[in-house]
Amino acid sequence: MTKSVIIVAGGNGSRMGGDLPKQFLLLENYPVLMWTILCFIEFDPAISVVVVLPELQISYWNDLCARYDFEHSHLVVKGGETRFDSVKNGLDAMHKTDLVAVHDGVRPLVSQLTITNCFKQAAETGAAIPVLPVHETLRSGTLEKSFTVDRGMYYTVQTPQVFQWQSLKAAYSQKWNASFTDDASVVEHFGLPVRMVPGNRDNLKITHPEDLVIACEYLKQKKDTF
Repeated sequence: MTKSVIIVAGGNGSRMGGDLPKQFLLLENYPVLMWTILCFIEFDPAISVVVVLPELQISYWNDLCARYDFEHSHLVVKGGETRFDSVKNGLDAMHKTDLVAVHDGVRPLVSQLTITNCFKQAAETGAAIPVLPVHETLRSGTLEKSFTVDRGMYYTVQTPQVFQWQSLKAAYSQKWNASFTDDASVVEHFGLPVRMVPGNRDNLKITHPEDLVIACEYLKQKKDTF
């Protein structure tokens, strides 16, 4: 089956405490976004890669690719006002495919097993997302009044979220809704079921400065190199 991935990289770096968008920060010897792309190329060298960036960041990304001799084929698409709009732009710009993944540009340590399992499950059932079980105690409510909930019923959600192309394309024909927090929520709102598969714990989303430090340590521990 033909495979594609839309890598959404719309960060501005505010929570990292600097001016450089987090997807461009250096992780070992490459910018974060390059590591993310390489994860999918390692999974399938023939995969079609679409990178969605804010318009003002595209020329900077092109300069980075030249500086680091990053010649892996990918299509760069201008992002929209919201993540929903950015994914839609990516879908509109790509050729028809059997399966399409949507992945956060600042998750550079997604495992090959996670990617493989997501694509395999999506091929069988239509939609698959990687998740991790919650290990900490959870409470629901406000600071003034709250109660413990059964953590065994809850999961944290990662990316890549993988879908059959026609289903995701149809789901993104809807108007934006405030309940759309990820691609799975868009698909579910359209009336399609989503299956969960185990994610990998080091598939962290680089958001804060300490995340970059942790990611560096994880990367050093990886046996395989690109």
